[in-house]
Amino acid sequence: MSSRTPRQRRLRQQARQWARVCIALLITAVFVFPVYWLFMTAFKTPSEIFSSPPTWIPSSLTWDNFAGMTEGDDLRSIINSLVIATVSTVVAMVLGSIAAYSLARHRVGGDGLSIWIMSLRMVPPMAMAFPLFLMFATVGLIDTYPGLIVLYVAVNLPYVIWVMRGFIEDIAPELEQSALIDGCTRWQALIHVVFPMARAGMMATAVFAFVYAFNEFAFAVVMTRSEVITFPVQITHHFSPMSAFWARIGAMSILGCLPVFVMVVAMNRYLVRGLSGGALKG
Repeated sequence: MSSRTPRQRRLRQQARQWARVCIALLITAVFVFPVYWLFMTAFKTPSEIFSSPPTWIPSSLTWDNFAGMTEGDDLRSIINSLVIATVSTVVAMVLGSIAAYSLARHRVGGDGLSIWIMSLRMVPPMAMAFPLFLMFATVGLIDTYPGLIVLYVAVNLPYVIWVMRGFIEDIAPELEQSALIDGCTRWQALIHVVFPMARAGMMATAVFAFVYAFNEFAFAVVMTRSEVITFPVQITHHFSPMSAFWARIGAMSILGCLPVFVMVVAMNRYLVRGLSGGALKG
């Protein structure tokens, strides 16, 4: 009896491991399949897209859907999103990191100010869209680069401040004091001591801020018309009441995902270190 008990335990452990593997594969398939289908759709002909039974792999890869993006506003919308997301992320990181340093080191406003700043991010976008539209229309910022950049900076600032405050609080104040004793000014200590030590957190925060600005739809659809239309809004132009241009939508989605994918891969080590640091702190 005693000899069979360990064997039964091993069998149960193996069964649990296989169950975990099967569940993990199922969850992975649920998330990967839409990406696969989108990728295949971008290379299909219209007849293959609407064929029944569905065509899992196109008979011949066609690049016409990608070549057609050079005509019209498709490619320009991706460039617009890149410019707006990059500039707004840089500005939000600079302003947000400085504000986070003030909250972390000098306790400006106390904990109440920090909670109030974070609560700004919790307001539904559509609740702010109409009053912001009226304000931006008054000052002539509708359908302009500065308008969307200012808007995304304002939306991303609470997130940047809240996250960067945690990373800066993890840095020992004695390091700054040593730099001040050695003759550095407060700004020099901030730039040469604090920010380099919080680099992993800054990069991770910047990635999330960039992804938000690049993929944001609610504000962009209200604040743009034709000049600075962004990638998420442009995709909706390929839908009509009667049909949708699925091949062009697939091609646009693939090209639109590339900048975010490249950035995440390039910043992967900073993301892992930054997220690990936040997890350890929590």
